[in-house]
Amino acid sequence: MKAHSHSHDPRGEQLADLTGRLRKRSRKITGPRRAILEILRQHPHPLTNREIFAAMREGNCDLATIYRSMHLLQEMGMVKRFDFGDGVARFELVSEGDDGHHHHLVCVRCSRIVEIEDCFPRELEEEIAARNGFRAITHKLEFFGVCPKCQSP
Repeated sequence: MKAHSHSHDPRGEQLADLTGRLRKRSRKITGPRRAILEILRQHPHPLTNREIFAAMREGNCDLATIYRSMHLLQEMGMVKRFDFGDGVARFELVSEGDDGHHHHLVCVRCSRIVEIEDCFPRELEEEIAARNGFRAITHKLEFFGVCPKCQSP
């Protein structure tokens, strides 16, 4: 499996483009929102609210502001929320026009996250749905294991 590469990788978007997306939706470009977008833009994998907070400049904002901002950005479709079963939400930037659909390989020891591009063919998804009487389905797929670094003694 090779690492996933988005055709519209949001990390390639300039901060001005990201803040423009907020402005288009009549949302204020606050200092914390700008800082959050910049942090997400620079990281290649989903981050927790606490990781975002830790990457903030001292005194830029509090954790509650990050939680509220992430909720807003998720509602606007600018970030996608992931739950890897450890009870901690992680967020990743999503490009405009991208549905953010991709999958992850997660190390159960160190929580390292690798994006993967392999996915079910649409036909298989439709066959599973039809066989069970479902329509308009989507899926989330996360793989869990022990990464090479954690395997070595």
